[in-house]
Amino acid sequence: MQSAFLLLIIFMVVLTLITKPLGLYMVPFCEGKTPRCLQGFDNLILKLFATKNYQQSWVEYTVYLLFFNLAGFIVLYLLQRFQGFLPYNPEGLGPVEAFQALNTAISFVTNTNWQSYGGETTMSYLTQMAGLTVQNYVSAATGICVAFVIIRAFANKETKDVGNFLVDLIHISLYVLLPICFIYALFLVSQGVLQNFDAYKEVITLAGDKQSIAMGPVASQEAIKLLGTNGGGFFNTNSSHPFENPTELSNFFECLSIFAISAGLTYTFGYCVKDTRQGWVFYGAMAIMFVVAVTTVIIFEAQSTPDLLAAGADPSFMNMEGKEARFDLGHTSLFTVVTTSASCGAVNNMHDSLTPIAGLVSLLLMELGEVVYGGVGAGFYGMMIFAVVAVFIAGLMVGRTPEYLGKKITPRQMKLACIGMLTTPLIVLLGAAVTCLYPTALDSLNNTSAHGLSEYLYAWASAANNNGSAFAGLNANTPFFNIGLGLAMWFGRFVIIASIMALSGSLVTQKIIPPSSGTLPTSGILFMFLLVGTVILVGALTYIPSLALGPVAEHLTIWAK
Repeated sequence: MQSAFLLLIIFMVVLTLITKPLGLYMVPFCEGKTPRCLQGFDNLILKLFATKNYQQSWVEYTVYLLFFNLAGFIVLYLLQRFQGFLPYNPEGLGPVEAFQALNTAISFVTNTNWQSYGGETTMSYLTQMAGLTVQNYVSAATGICVAFVIIRAFANKETKDVGNFLVDLIHISLYVLLPICFIYALFLVSQGVLQNFDAYKEVITLAGDKQSIAMGPVASQEAIKLLGTNGGGFFNTNSSHPFENPTELSNFFECLSIFAISAGLTYTFGYCVKDTRQGWVFYGAMAIMFVVAVTTVIIFEAQSTPDLLAAGADPSFMNMEGKEARFDLGHTSLFTVVTTSASCGAVNNMHDSLTPIAGLVSLLLMELGEVVYGGVGAGFYGMMIFAVVAVFIAGLMVGRTPEYLGKKITPRQMKLACIGMLTTPLIVLLGAAVTCLYPTALDSLNNTSAHGLSEYLYAWASAANNNGSAFAGLNANTPFFNIGLGLAMWFGRFVIIASIMALSGSLVTQKIIPPSSGTLPTSGILFMFLLVGTVILVGALTYIPSLALGPVAEHLTIWAK
């Protein structure tokens, strides 16, 4: 357990050290500028894509964003359905089934990467590269675009313009994501991650059996799936597969890369609003919740369950059921919390085998909106919603008109913030309730009772919050789940984005009011803890009843034996 906490300390130190450099690197693109050394090349790229660099209103920006993602969905769906006729398919894989292709297309367009299939037995190399990997880039860039817009809303004054979606998309993809992923992919290859176009290898195992070993362009997809907090896996076993995550060093950097850009955005925010302390408040609030979450998972996963002890397990062996034996408790616990704090979904262990309380932590982190660093862009603009709510609550307590960074928070802004905040709980709880009443859905469960309910809750929370991880005790490859979870992913992504864009549009037109004696300070420790309290309070009020019936009831049942 000591080594696990040491790993956590090292992780937080390294993450803190890279936050400022990454944040500064993204500042020019957030401000709508291009570094002088790239201007010539940038002009050429914009001409190549026939893109004019003009300012858009929030409505026009949103329309471009939605239609671009709709086009990506159509292309990815068709690519899956016709992959049997296309090149780079050495295994001769046929078309993906219609409902599964629908679910997968929505999944990757929405930055969810929920997978109800085994990648190595379902997707051709072309589909993996031109379909899934490309969507990993543009869906991540879409999230960062929205984060840039909300930052501009607070940084700019008295304007109707929020930027240009296509320009932002190109800048983020080409200058932020692509160069980092190129270097990162080379590092992964050095650790043993595959990158080839070879046919699958037939080998003879030590037991004398014949086994097919999957190949493919893994490192290029692995880099962006983690840096872009997409999740999913080239292989069915995801980041527990040695060809995706070979070493403890790769495991550490995979965790770090999931948080890197999201943490950097907090500094970008502070720099753009001319007060870096504002960004560090966000970072500090996220860090507090993250450390508490990892600590909780370590403590409970270090305990062997009564069932394992009754079966003769060594009490000192901890809960290693469903865990990756190559990695110790620290690496497993860290990856578990990182991937569910962010909208990533890559996993290096079977979350279905977590102790009930550790499973509760993973579930709750998603249900809170994955604002603990969160996905690229998504975590930041989710935290901005909570900041608006926190300021509003504070204003009510002191009897003053709430304002944040010189912008008044009016009833209109609160309504928009509430839409963004309440969308995912509505989808999760309603979806889980319908599933419990749907007769054939019970056939998809591998477990009953409280754990079965947790599997339902986890699936809907993962979909609605665009995470993509799963308890893996649920057979989701059915028409009901493929369609239902697909709709949850789509609305969970774009309803929130639309509300954030509308919120940004209403804020950017306001002039900045100079601070007065009655202005709530938002750059200190007090507001940091107010922000943490708001996140936890909203989550607790919304989800405690369902959590009590799921993981809490399971914990009490297990330990009551």
